[in-house]
Amino acid sequence: MVIERTFSGLILTKQQFDRDGKLILVFWLKSKEGPVRVEVAGEQAVVFCLSEDAKWYADALNREGIAFEQKSLSLKHFNQSNVSGFYFTSLKAFFAAKETANEAGVILYEQDVRHAERYLMERFIQGQAWAKGQYKLSQGVHCLYQAKLAKSEQASLAAHELTCVSLDIECSGLGVLYSIGFYNAHYQKVVMIGQGESYEWLEWVADETTLLKRFVAITQELDPDVFIGWNVIDFDFVMLAKRAEALGIKLPLGRFASQLRVTQSKINKLNLPGRMVLDGIDMLKNASYHFSSFRLGQVSHELLGEEKLIQGGDTLAEIERQFKHEKLALAKYNLQDCKLVWDIFQNKSLIDFAIARSKLTGLDLNRLGGSVAAFTNLYLPHLHRAGYIAPNLGDSPVQFESPGGYVMDSLPGLYQNVLVLDYKSLYPSIIRTFKIDPMGLVEGLMQDDAIEGFNGAQFSRTKHFIPSLIKQLWQAREAAKKAKDETMSYAIKIIMNSFYGVLGSTGCRFYDPRLSSSITMRGHEIMKKTKQLIEEAGYQVIYGDTDSTFVSIDGEASKAKCNDIGKQLVNKINSYWQAELCEKGLDSALEIEFETHYHPFFMPTLRGEATGSKKRYAGINQDGELIFKGLEAARGDWTRLAKEFQTELYQRLFNNQAVDDYITQQVSALKSGAFDDKLVYRKRLGQELEMYRRNIPPHVRAVLDYQLKHPDFFIKRGDWVNYLVTLDGPVYLAEGGVSEVNRIDYQHYLDKQLKPIVEALEKALMLNFEQLVNEQQSLF
Repeated sequence: MVIERTFSGLILTKQQFDRDGKLILVFWLKSKEGPVRVEVAGEQAVVFCLSEDAKWYADALNREGIAFEQKSLSLKHFNQSNVSGFYFTSLKAFFAAKETANEAGVILYEQDVRHAERYLMERFIQGQAWAKGQYKLSQGVHCLYQAKLAKSEQASLAAHELTCVSLDIECSGLGVLYSIGFYNAHYQKVVMIGQGESYEWLEWVADETTLLKRFVAITQELDPDVFIGWNVIDFDFVMLAKRAEALGIKLPLGRFASQLRVTQSKINKLNLPGRMVLDGIDMLKNASYHFSSFRLGQVSHELLGEEKLIQGGDTLAEIERQFKHEKLALAKYNLQDCKLVWDIFQNKSLIDFAIARSKLTGLDLNRLGGSVAAFTNLYLPHLHRAGYIAPNLGDSPVQFESPGGYVMDSLPGLYQNVLVLDYKSLYPSIIRTFKIDPMGLVEGLMQDDAIEGFNGAQFSRTKHFIPSLIKQLWQAREAAKKAKDETMSYAIKIIMNSFYGVLGSTGCRFYDPRLSSSITMRGHEIMKKTKQLIEEAGYQVIYGDTDSTFVSIDGEASKAKCNDIGKQLVNKINSYWQAELCEKGLDSALEIEFETHYHPFFMPTLRGEATGSKKRYAGINQDGELIFKGLEAARGDWTRLAKEFQTELYQRLFNNQAVDDYITQQVSALKSGAFDDKLVYRKRLGQELEMYRRNIPPHVRAVLDYQLKHPDFFIKRGDWVNYLVTLDGPVYLAEGGVSEVNRIDYQHYLDKQLKPIVEALEKALMLNFEQLVNEQQSLF
């Protein structure tokens, strides 16, 4: 008797493969009833070509003996050519057909869309799905065969409803395994090679083979939906796969005892059916977090105030030493790393963020970046239903450089009251208002009543999808805000703001510079008009940048008066756009907001010039915080001395305090060696050492000189370099730290760190740094 069942669940993984010459799709869901394996059969892989090439292509396929089905479709290319579809029942036939097209000179379209992903996107399935099929309980797992999937509107599972395990391995420099750590709220364990005192959380095994077998057994026992870790895909799982291969061991770590497979692909590098693997570094980057370094120790210090148990120096050497002489200490280190990763994921709700992003875009939970892929997932099914196929990469009929965001010249100086008016999501608002859309451009160029864009662009008033997608996301974000769902709100914001970047990216199949330029140049137009409206109201605009306008208000105005003026300007500008665009038959989505009130505010000049700077300013906001943008105190590549010096100098400037004595005291303390620990530069290696051949920067020179004395020292691209500048050149800081360095070049720090900060303020402070320092020196 055939039993049919239906489940709703979060999509964990997807696979595509041939079985008995037929394409099979497998999706693993996590439902409230547990994991569900869903098998879809009878689907076909599809590619498109222009109808004028269809006979030629069909003849080529027949000559090669490749089975296919050809259909004339009601779809068109963007150039209005008719399109034919070619369908294949197996991956083997599909890949052979792609090769045949290449040899025959036939251009195929959408050949890069994976079939499992096409199956989901064409059904508007994003993250969560309904699955219905013939039911069987196998190995304790719910299985559906001959299944079909559909979009599910049910609330998806939250992170706490998934079984999650934090994983970390320790090994030698040659990759020989020492131990494997596991951590979640209910289970903490380190399995280590060797012998020692027994603890509930520590298990000893004889060798690597036994260690790997215990790893498999614990995975099957815990049955996690999600593994998390730090560089866990590119290091931990890659290393585990290599050691298993070297030892001739299988690693059935997936559900249904599926084997772990690691490929060289940048996307879907790890194949672990039924279990998702999330890397902490990738998740933080997806959520737009920034740190001075993404090393686990640095991130845990900044987010949690906690440290790794091995810090500084040669970590690998210490791990190898502990394995030989202090195994218990290494086991504690291993478990602590697992715990730190777990706590970071909890602290920033990273799994909930991954789920929210997947529900919004259809991307895999572990997909890094993926703005272009997300856009394709959302746009392609709408495009097909409107009668078009997607163009190929590089198909844009025009090529030119699209301008960037609007940045006006600033009026430098010290101001007592500056209001910042900011357009709410300006670029998404422009897309909504002026109907900017790839298909809308194609249709608009054929219509008489289209909306004028820039550089010859015209956009259809009715045939478009991105404006409505953004409107839906906008409404969803407002709903998330009301529900106080910060994770969903933030995920929506990132996706909405990515649309402009995608349309302006040559890595997107829909790239056309008329799209991106119609966004940025409209932004220029809006910002210039905003400046005009503010000046007509009797106020001075001192700066503007992309979507923000800085307005100077009478220095004697009270805080309440400034707030009233800010609200009046917002109402005036928003009313103008509503009326102006209504006359053109457009609904305005433009909305300017009163963002903040600086009291006081300083806009510096360019160094050594009278011209005002751009993207650099400082001020005290309405909450009393001293804010730096683009200045030394806000940048990671300046020393701690420069940041502290600038912060104090601006505090004194804004509080009308004398600065002469402070500057001379700081110069004296610098030269006396009192600030040596604040003189460290920190810069990341932008490429591998051997790639630096000419114009070697100081941090690279410091490393190269250090390597001459320490041949075993290893450093790679992306690592941070701490160094000091001495009279003998830049010196790399190793374990000894600043106290081990002699002959620090104090004049360098005076000229390159303190002097530029003061020079930007000389006019406002009515002083001359060189004169002040020289007068001080003449006293001795």
